[in-house]
Amino acid sequence: MSADEDVRTTVCPDGPMLVRGASSWPDDNGELHPVRRPVVAVCRCERSQLAPWCDGTHKALPRGWDTEGKGRPVKK
Repeated sequence: MSADEDVRTTVCPDGPMLVRGASSWPDDNGELHPVRRPVVAVCRCERSQLAPWCDGTHKALPRGWDTEGKGRPVKK
């Protein structure tokens, strides 16, 4: 992800963060993963088997795991 990219994020309550305009996205270890689509869903529940991408695991969590739509912050 370069500094001159126009990256926009949208937090989905009790769900992922949608990222638009990124060419790559870091995981928790700082490894960059290429983004090949205009919009990608980034995991915020920290339980995805496809991290940093969302795999829908958050749907199995108790409602309200994401207090106030913030969830756990995603490292940039």
